[in-house]
Amino acid sequence: MKLEDLKTKYDRLQRKYGAKELDSIYNGGCTENPDICFVFMNPTGKNIASSKEWKGIKSPWIGTKNIWDLFYRLNLMDEKIYKTIKNIKGSEWTEEFAKEVYSDVEKHKYFITNLGKCTQVDARALPNSVYEEYLYLLKQEIEIINPKAIVLFGNQVSSIVLNQKISVSQCRKQLFKQEINGKEYNCYSVYYPVGNGRFNIDKSIEDIKYIQGMLK
Repeated sequence: MKLEDLKTKYDRLQRKYGAKELDSIYNGGCTENPDICFVFMNPTGKNIASSKEWKGIKSPWIGTKNIWDLFYRLNLMDEKIYKTIKNIKGSEWTEEFAKEVYSDVEKHKYFITNLGKCTQVDARALPNSVYEEYLYLLKQEIEIINPKAIVLFGNQVSSIVLNQKISVSQCRKQLFKQEINGKEYNCYSVYYPVGNGRFNIDKSIEDIKYIQGMLK
């Protein structure tokens, strides 16, 4: 099984749960034993790669700004790339620049994905039942890339992946073991750092730096 093999399944669920005029957003970064696999919720139309006219990589957060503050402050992004992101409009991202950004992500040995790949036009809340349909696919992703650690952003994603009720505020820096096909993976629940969770970004950074320290 390869990551590429999962795309048809993602696209089928996009037609079921996503905006019909938009494409699925898949994943991106280091695909062979990354230090950290970062798992977000689901993409929105702000990601310009969700356009059916976009022919480049369809990876998370293309054409957006705020999330890259997190990765830059974690020393997971070259300054030149980061400054370019901050100085251009989202619509000015080219397919070539998106590839350059994700080459930098790969170089820094992390992987970015969403639990749900169904792109919505906006940041509307999705019910657990939708995310649960994607869970077996996320587990296949994790098994393929084999990360050293998994960061789950927010209560909803954490609760679904870990199969227990999670409150991030009550389990900061806590290690959870998750078994996938006979192998245990180290998981951590971290505050969602963008959108309505933007005010928690400092806590997110503090906890991820702790996780990075545990990997050394």
